Amino acid sequence: MKEISTNELMKLLKNHDINLIDVRTELEYAGSHIPEAQNFPLEKIAKFKEDKSQSYYLICRSGNRSAQAAAILELKGYTTINVQGGMLDWQGKTISEF
Repeated sequence: MKEISTNELMKLLKNHDINLIDVRTELEYAGSHIPEAQNFPLEKIAKFKEDKSQSYYLICRSGNRSAQAAAILELKGYTTINVQGGMLDWQGKTISEF
């Protein structure tokens, strides 16, 4: 499984349109998330059905759940990149739905 740092993710988001998936719970996501991220909680990841020709960057709070999600998706034929350190290390912009 490929991994990148939050600093590398920040650079990618500035220059590219990427598929960023936040695998935290809906409540965690609503509290604070990266604007470009879509929420798809880990407990639902087995039902993930998107374009397998794309790469998916996965983030969670610390990097553990996103690594689990990446392993599940890779078994299903997806290309994934885990964001090490997760939202705990993220220094960029976030938005809240509260």
